[in-house]
Amino acid sequence: MTKEFLKKLKPSPLAWVLIGLIAYLWFRPPAWVTEQNQPAPEVPLQAGKFMSDLHGKVVLVNFWGTWCPYCRHEMPAMQAFYQANRSRGFEIVAYSLDKTQAEVDEFMRANGFTFPAPLAAPPVMQAFGGVDRVPLSFVVDREGVIRQRIAGQVHRGRLEKLIEPWLSR
Repeated sequence: MTKEFLKKLKPSPLAWVLIGLIAYLWFRPPAWVTEQNQPAPEVPLQAGKFMSDLHGKVVLVNFWGTWCPYCRHEMPAMQAFYQANRSRGFEIVAYSLDKTQAEVDEFMRANGFTFPAPLAAPPVMQAFGGVDRVPLSFVVDREGVIRQRIAGQVHRGRLEKLIEPWLSR
């Protein structure tokens, strides 16, 4: 009786395809990349530093929250890319939408993330065109020009595809 019951539960090939698609989208959800060509706003980064202080570097500006599962999932890939490319002039500024800096600092420390993660003040979010979803990222070239807007999760492959051309210049 049990074997007959288990045979009835055997998924069809179509079910396996659907399960695979769901898993792919869960771990690599789509991101919408739009080309931009506008100067990065002069916003504060952290304690006395501003965006213009990063002139000459390629910067990933990321808006995220500790409560966002996609944000939490993209952070290890961002950290790995940061470590591998920092010596080539790559920086990350990850503006958090959390309530307190202490909350963000604890999350960063507990997970071994070493890039700056200041709180996203409303003027900073407005300066980047309004942040209506997270994760949301911007690629800023060495001249301080926003080149791409990424609405959705970044992963290692996406980082390489979008940032590598700017690092090679």
